[in-house]
Amino acid sequence: MKIIIAGAGEVGFHLAKLLSYESQDITLIDTVKESLAYADTHLDIRVLKGDATSIAVLKDAQVDRSDLVIGVTASETTNLTLCMLAKQLGCKRTIARISNTEFKKNKDLIDFKKLGIDELISPEELAATEIQLLLNQSAFNDTYEFEEGALIMVGVSLPKSAPFVGKMVKEAAQIFPELHFMPIALQRAGTQFTLIPRGDTVFEEEDQVYFITAKGGVEELYKLTGMTKKDIKNVMILGGSKVGYKTARDLCNKRFNVKLIEKNKEKAFDLADQLPNALIINGDGRNVELLEEESLESMDAFIAVTGNSETNIMSCLVAKSKQIKKTIALVENMDYFQLSHSIGIDTLINKKLLAANNIFRHIRKGEVVALTRLNNLNAEILEFIVKPDSAVNGKIIRELNFPREATIGGVIQNGTGIIALGDFKITQGDRVVVCCLPSAIPKIEKLFL
Repeated sequence: MKIIIAGAGEVGFHLAKLLSYESQDITLIDTVKESLAYADTHLDIRVLKGDATSIAVLKDAQVDRSDLVIGVTASETTNLTLCMLAKQLGCKRTIARISNTEFKKNKDLIDFKKLGIDELISPEELAATEIQLLLNQSAFNDTYEFEEGALIMVGVSLPKSAPFVGKMVKEAAQIFPELHFMPIALQRAGTQFTLIPRGDTVFEEEDQVYFITAKGGVEELYKLTGMTKKDIKNVMILGGSKVGYKTARDLCNKRFNVKLIEKNKEKAFDLADQLPNALIINGDGRNVELLEEESLESMDAFIAVTGNSETNIMSCLVAKSKQIKKTIALVENMDYFQLSHSIGIDTLINKKLLAANNIFRHIRKGEVVALTRLNNLNAEILEFIVKPDSAVNGKIIRELNFPREATIGGVIQNGTGIIALGDFKITQGDRVVVCCLPSAIPKIEKLFL
């Protein structure tokens, strides 16, 4: 694919890096020479200095021959204008990063596709949604919902007390004969090696395991993993950033008791006006005495979303020392993901990764409606819609020439999530959730084309 990315900031650079690894034809545009210089020397891509809304620059980038244009500059206006121009100049598909979530809420009133914008993404909104999901499945350290919860992915680090530690996958399945979950990916403690579990794979203590489950399977997983569901009602948020504001707003709407700490006095007053159902505190969240005065120990969850990753991590560690049930830290540095479990924070989230996941499904072949990359694991989960001419249509799973580096986690059929085993027949219109290692992606795409 020929892809143009406008904006060499964190999201743009991260996207360019991931796509360049897959040998895509990438052009990165930015007005800042220094940002492009780093990308030019570290990635196998073409860089172009200039204004992404300049028609001359877009022609130089060969926009008329491009399959996808992605606007992820810091300016929402630039991203929207770029997409409109790119579509008029012959680009096949466009994606714009936005910060104003009103655009997404009013998609019924404004036809953005008519304007030339195929998709709108908001990294801040994605992060706020991710935080809500994590609070709903509080015992797990990663989660993702397919088709509004018809199938749910959860990630968990297996404690020593988990009943199936030391057992093979097929033995664990026998504990619950009515199978409502499927292990799809596994990483051994202390390694960077990702496994796609098979029947003879043995679960070990501290394995990071990802499961796909139907709605009824979540309760089974709590029992099987030895985890307990934590009732979360009182939430403290550190940082009145866009992510902090959106998270507080959404949690207040769900009747959570929310305290938000913001260091900037003027911003704190603005937030107090915008969030009448939350308690806004003006103060420095790095001050442990302040956290204690504001009854940190009585909180069920602590969410740190300031602009400083180190502040977020350290404040979550303070919260964890007070026996807070759930801690979530927003980080910018991807390398910190390697440390999340070893340092004791429940979950790290990253806006770049969430935005990249959302954009990646437009790059995969076949009709991909959802995609997520597993934190710290070298694996992707894709949701394909089965078309009439797809190779899998009408086939029984065990008859498919499915690569060993991939597995079908579940199927959504007529809106119902099903954990599909070997004798399941895939039919047109089914939504099939597949977990695969990068080496298997081309083979999987061919099956669903």
